[in-house]
Amino acid sequence: MTEEKYAYYPSLKNRGILISGGGSGIGAEIVKCFARQGSRVGFVDIDEISSDKLINQLGYEGVSHTPIYRKIDVTNILSYQDAINYFEDDLEGIYTLVNNAANDHRHSVEEVTPEYWRNQISVNLDHQFFAAQAVSKGMSSRGKGSIINMGSCSWRLGLDKLSAYVTAKAAVEGLTNGLARELGSNGIRVNCVIPGFVKTDRQVKLWLTSELEKIVLEGQCLKELIEPRYVSNLIAFLASDDARMCSSGAYTVDGGWI
Repeated sequence: MTEEKYAYYPSLKNRGILISGGGSGIGAEIVKCFARQGSRVGFVDIDEISSDKLINQLGYEGVSHTPIYRKIDVTNILSYQDAINYFEDDLEGIYTLVNNAANDHRHSVEEVTPEYWRNQISVNLDHQFFAAQAVSKGMSSRGKGSIINMGSCSWRLGLDKLSAYVTAKAAVEGLTNGLARELGSNGIRVNCVIPGFVKTDRQVKLWLTSELEKIVLEGQCLKELIEPRYVSNLIAFLASDDARMCSSGAYTVDGGWI
């Protein structure tokens, strides 16, 4: 499908957007989507090679604002919050935060150690709260903002070998509701986007087999695999002023699987 087939939101033009885990996969598609909307985009990731490649691609396309990248491990909360303070200036205000960074590493119950468990909760949940905490001050002072947390259909479906991951992702929906209630009086909207099985390079390389594809397509109402762009399309809408009265919501992009 071509770019012309997707919506353009005037309210996103020149608006500051911060995305975690933006170097590859769904995150990279989110970066592309906002950059093509004319937004001022900042993103963090630990993968420098993929991130630099993404920036070069968008620069070649001639987007109005080349994205700003910083190599950050989101599990280092103090370092991440410090970077967010710089992004607040670089982007001329962070109006939207997309908490995308995650790691769906498979694991059996028997092999999980306390250290592994703590790391999985950190990379899949903790940074979402502390990034929201960091951006909320600027958003509150402006009287508007959109925080979009990335959940997962995995815990609702009861997928196996993901106990730590699904625990974190289930908590993301509770976090969304809590933040939405507390920050709403300051004009800050908080929502959760819940992808199904998305056809990213990583998922295809590590997990997608003919057997899994059959399971996914049998589970979905719509019989095609989900491209990352379909997730970024919903995120762009939730970030825009078109979604002004959307908050404390959980929105699926799963082909009708759950």
